[in-house]
Amino acid sequence: MALQVGDKAPEVLGRDESGQEIKLSDYKGKKLALYFYPKDNTSGCTAEACSLRDGYGELKAAGYEVVGVSKDSAKSHQGFKTKHDLPFPLIADTETTLQQQFGVWAEKKMCGRTYMGTLRTTFIIGEDGIIERVIGPKEVKTKDHANQILLTK
Repeated sequence: MALQVGDKAPEVLGRDESGQEIKLSDYKGKKLALYFYPKDNTSGCTAEACSLRDGYGELKAAGYEVVGVSKDSAKSHQGFKTKHDLPFPLIADTETTLQQQFGVWAEKKMCGRTYMGTLRTTFIIGEDGIIERVIGPKEVKTKDHANQILLTK
């Protein structure tokens, strides 16, 4: 069962690109934009990460922290983060544990092929750890995602 608006987010989110454990309580008193994306260094995922990077100052000023999540390894995340100068942690959810908890690891179809993959989704988690908003796969604007988070209520 996927997590949705009104649900409490899990305390342990995973480990970031440097192996540090990321917990929900690390962001107590702040809003957390937890964004799930399919793959490092692909066009849409890079556009989304760079939008969040470019809008990071405004997001922080509005009380948000940002954490990215994909199935990629910590090593892949390190390269992606360095290449694009990303100021926020990227969780290496290689076993898809967190993606399954949030309901974003799902069957996808492309070019007549069916496979399991990550649905590009952002969860806005309030200061109290409760999910306030979900920006779903068909709603995410990769090139303007920071503004989308700031403007969507």
